[in-house]
Amino acid sequence: MSTITVLDLFTGAGGLTRGWHDAADDMGYTTEIVGSVELDATAALTYAENFGATGQFVGPIEEWLREVKTPKAEVILGGPPCQGFSTLGKRDINDVRNILWKWYAETIVRARPKYFVVENVLPFLKSAEFEAFKKSTEKGGILEAYELEAHQLAAPLFGSPQNRKRAVVIGRRRDAPPVTPPTITHPTKADWVTVRQAFKDIEPLVDGVQLPDRRSDSGLPGPFLTSELHLGRSYTKKSLERFASIPKGGNRFDIPEKLLAPCWRKSPTGYSDVMGRLHEDRPSVTIRTEFDKPEKGRYLHPTANRAITHREAARLQGFPDDFKWFGSKPQIAKQIGNAVPIHLAKAISSSVITAVQKARSFTSQPVDSSESLIADAG
Repeated sequence: MSTITVLDLFTGAGGLTRGWHDAADDMGYTTEIVGSVELDATAALTYAENFGATGQFVGPIEEWLREVKTPKAEVILGGPPCQGFSTLGKRDINDVRNILWKWYAETIVRARPKYFVVENVLPFLKSAEFEAFKKSTEKGGILEAYELEAHQLAAPLFGSPQNRKRAVVIGRRRDAPPVTPPTITHPTKADWVTVRQAFKDIEPLVDGVQLPDRRSDSGLPGPFLTSELHLGRSYTKKSLERFASIPKGGNRFDIPEKLLAPCWRKSPTGYSDVMGRLHEDRPSVTIRTEFDKPEKGRYLHPTANRAITHREAARLQGFPDDFKWFGSKPQIAKQIGNAVPIHLAKAISSSVITAVQKARSFTSQPVDSSESLIADAG
């Protein structure tokens, strides 16, 4: 069995990494993680528990570049934090997170991979930072040895029970074969995996409210299996009355006047996902970091009078029940919401691994990069 060396940046809990491992296992490859970098110590502990801590650096990537000799790798994976580009709230062009691609580029120069993957939100592809990234691949740029292929990918087209759209930039060294677009496995809405299918073996009744009383040597709560995270919240009587008034597929506009919050009375239109129930017969909305707060979006269970649990959110992201997590409930929610949907990550990884196979025996002259896939779930 052949081994592919991988350098993993901005790892979070490891959604992209899990998708890579799933693809590699299916294709008969083992993976050697030669190094990983993550700023958030709790997410890094989750990552280490599931993928190992060999070569792991917990801290800013620029410190890692200063302090650690960059290992060589065939592939670099990474999803720099996307909040600076997000359309949620006010975008800040001066957000320090927007320049993290520069550190990623520096890592590419040092590690000299055949391929690399950058995952982010869709607005990244229209940003000045992405334009600068592309310019760095032109003659005289620090990445002139590479070509970029940008894709807009919709997770349901690859078997994810979540309607999440992501920007994926795949870089290849100019002397390596191009990467074909990820293979669509669920091409029509009739093929998409629904919330009902994702939750089929999860009981509507929760297992409690509090995490098990368990701590690591570092003092952080955990580890907890995904299957242990079917936990609810302690709701007020009024909140429960609001939930009960919302029918299947409904939202805050179904709540009686007497139960409405003052802010909702002042906003009689818009924000239709607030206090919304997930539709059973379609993929979920994008799972974000505050999925356990119905006032933040369409995060009510399809039939139960509560928000979805961490276990249910992890299921919608593609995490298996035996994945292990560290942290408080809010910390784990952040890790789940920030992850790449695993079905999407696996599809991307399969395409890159296929290219690695070709690259290992590739001797012809460089060829033009393949046409980008624009996948829009509508």
